[in-house]
Amino acid sequence: MAVAQSVAIALDDATVAFRLADSRIYTAVEKASLSVADGEFVAIVGPTGCGKSTLLNVAAGLLKPASGSVRIFGQPLTDLNRDAGYLFQADALFPWKTAIDNVAIGLEIRGMPHLDARLRAQDFLDSVGLGAFGNRFPHMLSGGQRKRVGLAQVLIRDPKILLMDEPFGPLDAQTRQIMGNLLLELWNADRKAVLFVTHDLEEAIALADRVVIMSAGPSAHIIGDWRVPLKRPRDISEVRMEKQFHELHREIWSVLKDEVMKGYVQSTQAAGAG
Repeated sequence: MAVAQSVAIALDDATVAFRLADSRIYTAVEKASLSVADGEFVAIVGPTGCGKSTLLNVAAGLLKPASGSVRIFGQPLTDLNRDAGYLFQADALFPWKTAIDNVAIGLEIRGMPHLDARLRAQDFLDSVGLGAFGNRFPHMLSGGQRKRVGLAQVLIRDPKILLMDEPFGPLDAQTRQIMGNLLLELWNADRKAVLFVTHDLEEAIALADRVVIMSAGPSAHIIGDWRVPLKRPRDISEVRMEKQFHELHREIWSVLKDEVMKGYVQSTQAAGAG
């Protein structure tokens, strides 16, 4: 008998609203329901400003929904999500610390002695291919190398959930593929729940078990949820050649393209009004 997967993240009719400077209420996300099973990789795609990062921040406990509920492994989320590690689009490295000390700090904060934390950090730098770069400061590393340090910095704390907000967005296409394959390799070895935000539909399909699409804002909501039928393990450059990949991309894009255009029109109108 198969063992049922537990639900790592469960958003139930979550609505997120903000009070603007003129006292009007802006509803960013309206009645979003989404679940991510333990060990599942889910990607969220949508037009700019649709609330993808807002949902991620709700799952992180950084934003409290105006209505609806958030549960983490079945328990209501009332504070920061201590089970989650968060990898941002922008680098979150301390510029005055070396790569190894940037990775070790997460363990030191928890009380691990400095030398023990550095030894553990070296293992994680090895795992992301930067074993020889531990004594370099962030400004001495390339963009892709800094992302690797950031990934090691998050993974060393062994979170049960990974929240990733366009982590590879600033990188060039080749480096994004390398980082995507590295992420899949690390994830496949230790299946954590992943909620991954991206603008890139191809990236979402290549990485994820499911692709969730959001409408244009305001009052953005989930308008589609597709399971990715591609086998694992995957190589990102190879999987994009498969027939199933192109068929799924075409199906999802037929829904997403209208929302992208709505988002573009809204952004240009807002710029004109400003």
